[in-house]
Amino acid sequence: MLLRSIFCLLAFSGALAAAQPHAIKDIEFAVVEGHALQLDLYLPVETQKPLIVWVHGGGWRAGTRAEAPIKKLVNDGYAVASVDYRLSPVAPFPAQIHDIKAAIRFLRAKASEYGYDAKRIAITGSSAGGHLAALVGVSNGVPELEGKVGAALEQSSDVQAIISLFGASNLQTILSQSTDSGRNFRVPALQLLLGGSPEEKPTLAKLASPVTHVDAHDPPLLLIHGDADPQMPPAQSTELEAAYQKAGAPVQLVMIHGAVHGGPQFFDEERLTLIRRFLALSLK
Repeated sequence: MLLRSIFCLLAFSGALAAAQPHAIKDIEFAVVEGHALQLDLYLPVETQKPLIVWVHGGGWRAGTRAEAPIKKLVNDGYAVASVDYRLSPVAPFPAQIHDIKAAIRFLRAKASEYGYDAKRIAITGSSAGGHLAALVGVSNGVPELEGKVGAALEQSSDVQAIISLFGASNLQTILSQSTDSGRNFRVPALQLLLGGSPEEKPTLAKLASPVTHVDAHDPPLLLIHGDADPQMPPAQSTELEAAYQKAGAPVQLVMIHGAVHGGPQFFDEERLTLIRRFLALSLK
């Protein structure tokens, strides 16, 4: 009887552990010129739930997929994938978009294996990651941005919702909107990303600007920006909002009064509630 009780207790403990949200780290989704691209997957208890793809920031030249504050939403039943992309010192634009789209195609191909819903994918990111997330979301089917990275090329890189947190939207206007301190950071970052300034690389700067790809068929977009951001001009978010409104696509812009470039208020309970509501409506 004692042995049976111990066995039952162990079985219950194992089942309880299996029913907890869990992470699968270092999943390789592509190799490009000897450079391995990986993602970390955070899975909720329930299966067939929507997937959120997180794109980290860092001026396109730094950062890591380990920085994924959106993974808090795993406790709300969302699967979250935090993805690698080649940084600008390794490869210039559009390598970053090719890599993120490869991750989405890989994740869509592996949906039955990992247990989320491949028909309900949102993409989000902050700062440079917000720019890349928005660009991925509005450029489905643009040949120059789809790329040939990864093995799941038969899959779609389409997403069903976009959240950009204090991200860029127009690399053709960003410097003219920037403060002096913002330009000190942004000029070298753009030169690395584009292989020159936006003025020197106008075609590439246009291709890299989400505002130039917006149409009426784009997925719902949520923009969150601080109105005192010294690094990423708030006008970048208002430009993207205006492009969406002109196209007749669904968009919501939230300006946080007094907020600068990032900080805990972007993932506090008020903002998480806003994000939950947006995702619930967009991915229903």
